Amino acid sequence: MTDSVYEEIGGKAAVEAVVEDFYDRVLADDRLVGFFEGTDMAELRAHQVQFISAVAGGPVTYTGGEMRDAHRHLDISEADFETVGTYLERALRENDVSEANIADIMAEVSALEDPILDR
Repeated sequence: MTDSVYEEIGGKAAVEAVVEDFYDRVLADDRLVGFFEGTDMAELRAHQVQFISAVAGGPVTYTGGEMRDAHRHLDISEADFETVGTYLERALRENDVSEANIADIMAEVSALEDPILDR
């Protein structure tokens, strides 16, 4: 039996480290920080850990909001989406996730571009 991406990257602790790194990068970007004003970041980080865990084949089910509904009010541009994706990819790489597993996770995230951009 082969390990899931979730198991290969180190499970919950590894996903939590990636999410912390990811949000450190996103919130340091003046172009993106405004999207998070008034947001409970602890709750958002927990949702992101759940989401990444789920798309990586972990033993969780994502229970956050529907992507289109959760992001519609933000008016996110394609450039914003790409920048956030770049930060996620860097966070994964900086936390020693293999290139193959990065590709798998980023493919799942990229598939959400249209709903997140409300297209």
